[in-house]
Amino acid sequence: MRKLFLVVCLLFVFKFSNSQIEQSKTGAWYMYFFKHQFKKSKFGIQGDLQYRNWNTIGDLEQLLVRTGITYTPKDSNLLLTLGYANITTGVFGDSNDTTNESRIYQEALFSQRLLSRVLLTHRFRYEQRFVENQDFRTRYRYNLFMNIPFNKKDLVKDAIYAALYNELFINGQTDIGDDRIVELFDRNRTYLGIGYVLKPSMKFQFGWMNQKTVNWGKGQLQLSFHHSF
Repeated sequence: MRKLFLVVCLLFVFKFSNSQIEQSKTGAWYMYFFKHQFKKSKFGIQGDLQYRNWNTIGDLEQLLVRTGITYTPKDSNLLLTLGYANITTGVFGDSNDTTNESRIYQEALFSQRLLSRVLLTHRFRYEQRFVENQDFRTRYRYNLFMNIPFNKKDLVKDAIYAALYNELFINGQTDIGDDRIVELFDRNRTYLGIGYVLKPSMKFQFGWMNQKTVNWGKGQLQLSFHHSF
């Protein structure tokens, strides 16, 4: 009986340890961002498609599809968006279990220049989240992007630039249902990369992002294509 008890305990510990996120393993995110402004209009569309992995490829972290309608007020440096996202989230390790989330969001984005080459973009985003098996949730996000061209004064053809950002996520609620509680602080993402402008409407970036939540922190490689058409 004692031996059986020990075997069961060991199996439980093995299963539990393998379900935890391996923080030392670098993940990878592959991303496509698009933007289009309708001719002679203040309206447009933008969005992104992201395939995120817990490892380099194969262990799904998230598949995210997001798009929205944009509006640019007259004589302003402001871009407003109302959009929708669908997110499939996988479990770290061998499990194929997933959860689904539908998300509505509103955001405001504006840019500014510091000195001659430091290009800043501020993004404020408010999300309404419908996560599978959870109560309705909201979340607040603020992202500060910084691009610094090396060989040009702006992000023009053949420019090589440093790309940095930091994004803070704050939960709107702590009670998510069934006596489950989350912290107000959701996560923080810090990114450092390098970009290349093939032409003003096409940019490529490759870099490294560190994501920290209340329970874990993990590095991610990021490869992205930014497309305006």
